[in-house]
Amino acid sequence: MKTKDIILGLRTKAKFSQEELAEKLFVTRQAVSRWETGETTPNTETLLLLSKLFDVSVNTLLGSPRKLICQCCGMPLEDEIISKEEDGMFNEEYCKWCYTDGEYTYTDMDTLIEYCIPHMVDENHSEEELRAYMQEMLPKLNYWKRYESLGEDHFEEFKEKLIGEINALKIEGLPHVRNLNALVGKFVNPEYTLPGGNKVKFLDDNATYLGNELECEFGGDRCFGIVANMDFILVCTYGEGGKDADIVVYKKR
Repeated sequence: MKTKDIILGLRTKAKFSQEELAEKLFVTRQAVSRWETGETTPNTETLLLLSKLFDVSVNTLLGSPRKLICQCCGMPLEDEIISKEEDGMFNEEYCKWCYTDGEYTYTDMDTLIEYCIPHMVDENHSEEELRAYMQEMLPKLNYWKRYESLGEDHFEEFKEKLIGEINALKIEGLPHVRNLNALVGKFVNPEYTLPGGNKVKFLDDNATYLGNELECEFGGDRCFGIVANMDFILVCTYGEGGKDADIVVYKKR
């Protein structure tokens, strides 16, 4: 199906008039009409709004030009199992089991493989065959390729090294760090207030970091946030919902 037919079908199914849909998308009725005749196509921002409104992926709105697969586990993606961000927007890179609410489920490839094997084995494919297949296939996916940028060392070794460096800082009130998780930048990127009153963010919203959130050993309503990668270690404190963030340590590696 073409985009014009998909939008018309979704609008009709939702029982919206062209005027009602236009109002929800902050465009004119004429714009909706041009989409449905194929004269024009919604821009990227509007496609995202349509995606959230009708609960379908942008790929579906465009007529499924791409064959989507989860870039963590390799599963073919249908709209029903595509992951979503906290704001309800689709993340068309991952399935809902590998990524949810801004957090990745797996940081270790072997753990993922051992979880998937029992769900994949059948009379035509043995555990050994499936394990060999996944060991060859997973490193080619974007999620696991990202970890290559963390260094030449094995990922788990690198993570343990980072944990050791963080604990060696001996920050007062910070509990002993035992684990780091893969996190999306925009979910660990609060605003910090500079001495002059300006607010700034230091991280890349689209990058993947290693981090954790830990309650202060002294109690209270503030938490420690830890974010790190190959280049730096950042430890901060903040209140509920990441408010009033203060940097405790920023250390180049």
